Amino acid sequence: PTEPEKPKKELTNPAPNFTVLDYEGNQVKLSDYIGKPIVLNFWATWCGYCKLEMPDFERARLENPDVLFLMVNATDGEYETVESAKAYIEENGYGFEVVFDTTGQAQNTYHVTGFPTTYFIDEVGNLVVYARGAISYNTLMNGIGRIK
Repeated sequence: PTEPEKPKKELTNPAPNFTVLDYEGNQVKLSDYIGKPIVLNFWATWCGYCKLEMPDFERARLENPDVLFLMVNATDGEYETVESAKAYIEENGYGFEVVFDTTGQAQNTYHVTGFPTTYFIDEVGNLVVYARGAISYNTLMNGIGRIK
């Protein structure tokens, strides 16, 4: 008899859900996006390292149309507003999905203590791996490879 195939991914935990605002101001939940692999990135415009990695995220998004890039903006209303975040995204022509964490719920749920922080979630909604701090294009692609 042949041995069963080994799973492609390690066993993982379900990604905790949260509620944020989408680009039009509607409430959306992380669970609304489950169904394809997700790169979940927490960022802010005042974060230099966030800005440094964004071109790599845009490149990876264009190369991986089957992966959702969900960029969660730390919208505290003081250091970051919905308007300032939208202006930054539009000025740079980024095409990824941007949502706004105006209550801090998403950041608290994921214990984000610094920016950027990136989580990789598979298509069934399991957390597979994460990285704190800015990541390189190669690290980003490695993470994507683990959720596809």
